[in-house]
Amino acid sequence: MEFNDYETIKFDRSDRVLTVTFNLPETMNAVSAKLHSEMSRLFYDLQTDKGSDIIILTGAGKAFSAGGDVEQMKKDNQNSKEANSDLLIEAKKMIYGLLDLEKPIIAKINGDAMGLGATIALFCDIIFVNDEARIADPHVSVGIVAGDGGAVIWPQLIGYARAKHYLMTGSMIKGKEAVEIGLANFSYPIEELDEKVELYANKLSQGSVNAIRWTKVAINVGLKQLAHSIMDVGLGYESITIRSADHAEGINAFLEKRKPKFGLKK
Repeated sequence: MEFNDYETIKFDRSDRVLTVTFNLPETMNAVSAKLHSEMSRLFYDLQTDKGSDIIILTGAGKAFSAGGDVEQMKKDNQNSKEANSDLLIEAKKMIYGLLDLEKPIIAKINGDAMGLGATIALFCDIIFVNDEARIADPHVSVGIVAGDGGAVIWPQLIGYARAKHYLMTGSMIKGKEAVEIGLANFSYPIEELDEKVELYANKLSQGSVNAIRWTKVAINVGLKQLAHSIMDVGLGYESITIRSADHAEGINAFLEKRKPKFGLKK
């Protein structure tokens, strides 16, 4: 793969381990239009990268990813007369590409992972999280449906009852508790996180590459089937609410640092 083709993501090699970093620290790695586009092809490129067997995915700065870029959300809400088919295709390619990736991928949640950021992290194979990092899918908090993959992965990790609570309220959960309920694998203080992830990645890289890789592939079959049955529905509902009055109010409330008043007419 050509690393120079990416503007919002950086890459670092260490032997056969490739660290992939969302690199927009000034916005807490919020998913801009450019990052959204690059993420849609990232995992397909990683699959064909001949220099790596193990992938580590993380974020630059203090956050893994703050999720959707609010200013971009505002533009989409105000300007869209119909669903942006390019964005819908990109959203599906992110999830399907991540599930099709045969190489083990470790999420290193160094800081907050919100919305789409949380979804991408939770679709990874092994999830390490900073004790104090917060994970949430707050789509409903800004008046839109959690349709870009959250409705697929949260129930599989923590069960439907807990998933409905977190997805229908947008509530946040910290690293230690995320591990306790099965949302993540390991939680460590931030000063220990890099070392623990590196040790785990090296352990995988010293194992039987094909045996580990194809074990992942076999496990993912059911999850891929589930994703293909849910993603279109979720994205369809999300695209409706993206242009809603509730979403406009949710965005304005977020920018004005107040509680939204949903149900108002646009």
